[in-house]
Amino acid sequence: MTATITIGPHAVGAEERPFVVAEMSGNHNGDLNRALAIVDAVAESGAHALKLQTYRPDTITIDVDTPAFRISSGHELWGGENLYRLYERAHTPYEWHAPIFERARERGLTVFSSPFDATAVELLESLDAPAYKIASSELVDLPLIRLVASTGKPMVISTGMATVAEIDAAVRTARDGGAAGIVLLACTASYPAPPADSNLRRIPVLAGAFDVPVGLSDHTPGIGVAVASVALGACFIEKHVTLDRADGGVDSDFSLNPAELTALVAESGRASAAMGGTAIGPTPAEREGLRFRRSLFVVEDVRAGDPVTVHNVRSIRPAGGLAPVEIDRVLGRTFTTDVPRGTPLTWNQI
Repeated sequence: MTATITIGPHAVGAEERPFVVAEMSGNHNGDLNRALAIVDAVAESGAHALKLQTYRPDTITIDVDTPAFRISSGHELWGGENLYRLYERAHTPYEWHAPIFERARERGLTVFSSPFDATAVELLESLDAPAYKIASSELVDLPLIRLVASTGKPMVISTGMATVAEIDAAVRTARDGGAAGIVLLACTASYPAPPADSNLRRIPVLAGAFDVPVGLSDHTPGIGVAVASVALGACFIEKHVTLDRADGGVDSDFSLNPAELTALVAESGRASAAMGGTAIGPTPAEREGLRFRRSLFVVEDVRAGDPVTVHNVRSIRPAGGLAPVEIDRVLGRTFTTDVPRGTPLTWNQI
């Protein structure tokens, strides 16, 4: 059984309702008012947390425009874009963090972020972030993981692209550095991600290998993959959100709109509740249903001395009479007493 960790007021673990995290990313489209509107929409959806990404273009890359610093031309969303320009467009300004954190907390949301360097950690510590997320591309940045772990906060680590050895190194670094618990996220680091690449069966493998709660950072369209992950043990679900995909935005193509986020919260909760146990047999909720199983009933008024026939005894609902399997043993026998129509058949009547 993997440990349960605490993020803000929420317990996150295999025995808990899935912790649903809405990632704003760059879907604010450079507008603080839109960012705050996203916070409000997330709060109204019933999601548990809002997540940001804390970087400046200069803290995540440098302003160079050689082929190495451009996204491949065939990329579905950002083909040919220069990294610096993309991050310039997508970043959430440092000065926006305080009002976003404040709005999120006012609306009852837990709010945290992915830092990409020491300045981001410093900012997030000043805002008393309750946890930190390490993005998939930063999983190999062990000095960054060590720095984040030194805060003594819980850490969420995405594992997109990572080998088992790389995940092991990251987990060991976080543990040794003082992290107050770790959640690993299965992740396919492509944007958008094809559902066929989700490989959800790795979720219990990660949980077993590292003895930590495991969730899903999902970039596929819709909520189907995320809901399915709950059946494999995902206890943390992260999805990008936007107000309206038609408004555009760097991540809008694989982001949920508010109605979809609301559905994800509801359906992941239902999926979790449905897991139940391994017992086979009637449940308490089926108690009423047991009353309406089929049994043998007298379906015509009969007199003592009448034979039992297929016309006056049948297998019908409800329960209460002899089991239907007894029909061949009772046919041809004789009623010993008058029996009115609608009476359950018993052995002392024949």
